Amino acid sequence: MDAKPLRMDVVTIFPHMLDGILGESILKRAEAAGYIQVRGIDLRDFTTDVHRTTDDRPYGGGPGMVMKPEPIFKAVASVREKRSRVILMSPQGRVFNQAVARELAAEEHLVFICGHYEGVDERVREALVTDEISIGDYVLTNGVLPAAVVIDAVTRLIPGVLGHDESAVDESFSHGKLEYPQYTRPAVYEGMTVPDVLLSGHHGQVREWRQQQARERTQQRRPDLLTDERREGILPTGSKQGRSA
Repeated sequence: MDAKPLRMDVVTIFPHMLDGILGESILKRAEAAGYIQVRGIDLRDFTTDVHRTTDDRPYGGGPGMVMKPEPIFKAVASVREKRSRVILMSPQGRVFNQAVARELAAEEHLVFICGHYEGVDERVREALVTDEISIGDYVLTNGVLPAAVVIDAVTRLIPGVLGHDESAVDESFSHGKLEYPQYTRPAVYEGMTVPDVLLSGHHGQVREWRQQQARERTQQRRPDLLTDERREGILPTGSKQGRSA
């Protein structure tokens, strides 16, 4: 491949958490083929004391520990370039979705800062971070797993990674709707049959059925997605919407 790999650096005190994730399946193949380059940056390598301390008690008191700014600043400086996007994985960030994944897949270099304990010193947000991203309204023990989720979602959108580029387009959330139902052989299993239209060989009818099923499934399960479509002018004003199941 001629294109440069998307480089992603993950700043964390647990860099080896990435090993299992990067060593399997699509991410492993994408890195081997040169589509991505992912490195775990050990925050402890940028400390100066004998104990390799990366956290301290919060000013003003309170429970838990806060990640110190000095190691994070040094770690980011060691990899940051002019066009790097520095992303703090944080419950306070904008919620990650397919649109954000597409946005990040077009970048050249992503640096993920993974918080731990009670979070990071606020000066990291103020001076280093270009983006804050959350993968949902819940709290995890550290930021490596959320960063890995983002890396996976971004990687599969890079042209060539999935083999068939249509695979990344024709799936849930790619067109603002959930994906249509999928079937494979056998045509009948324990009395359950595949819809006749999928066995008909009429590609136009199959396409219409899939579009209809995607719309109905979205209306039933995620009507908020259709609301977003209308807000962006994708749906006509008079379109009907179903209620959440």
